[in-house]
Amino acid sequence: MSIADNVAQIQKRITAAAGRVARNPQEVALMAVTKTVAPEPIREAYAAGLRLFGENRVQEFAVKAQALRDLRDPEWHMIGHLQGNKAAKAVELFSGIDSVDSVRLAQKLNAAAQVSGRKLSVLLEINIGGEQAKSGLDPDSPELEQLLSAAPELDHLRMSGLMTVPPFSENPEETRPYFRRLRELRDRVKERNLSAVSLHTLSMGMSHDFEVAIEEGSTCVRIGTAIFGERRRA
Repeated sequence: MSIADNVAQIQKRITAAAGRVARNPQEVALMAVTKTVAPEPIREAYAAGLRLFGENRVQEFAVKAQALRDLRDPEWHMIGHLQGNKAAKAVELFSGIDSVDSVRLAQKLNAAAQVSGRKLSVLLEINIGGEQAKSGLDPDSPELEQLLSAAPELDHLRMSGLMTVPPFSENPEETRPYFRRLRELRDRVKERNLSAVSLHTLSMGMSHDFEVAIEEGSTCVRIGTAIFGERRRA
C-alpha cells in the first residue's frame, strides 16, 4: 500500500475509534512521526493531506528542514528527549516542543522563545509508567508541581497539554490504564484553573495502540510505522 493509502486507512480507524466512545473524530489530530524518514516519503505524507509532523532529534531534522523548506504550512514538533543545550536550536526549528520534562528545560525554552519573539507551544512529558529508561516527569513528583506553578513566569511558553509513551505491550488493552491515568491527571490539573496552563492536548497513542488511546481521550496520535513502514535511515 502507498503512504496515501496508509494515511486513509488510519483516518478511518481514528473515525471508528472515536465513534465507539461518542467522540468527534475531528478532535483527534494525526501526527506523522518522521524520525529516520527521508524527505521524499515525508512529501508523500504531505501530499496525502498531513500537516502535523513529529521529529525526535534536533540535528537530524535540521538537515531535513532544508530539503523540505518549500512545503507550505507544515507544523513540525519535537517529540523526542531534548537536551537543554539544544533548546535554542529547537525553538528555531520547531512549532512546538512536546517533550518538556524539567523546570530547567522549560526555562531554557522560555529564554530562547523570548529572544525569538515567539510564544512557543509546549507539552509536558509524563513518564506515566515510571520506567527508569524513559524520560518524562513522574506524575507525582514535586517537579511537576513546580513546573505548573512556574507557568505564569514562563511567559513565552504556552503549556498546552500532556504527552506520554506508556510501557510497551503487544496487547493494546494493556496500555489502556496508562492512557486513562494520563487523562485523569490532565483533568485534575484543569480543575485547578491554573494561570497560563490550558492542557487541552493529550498526546498519546502510537501505531500499535492509538485506537485504545483515542477511546481514553487522546487528542493527538503519533503514527510512524503504520504510515511509513518499518523505520529506515534518512
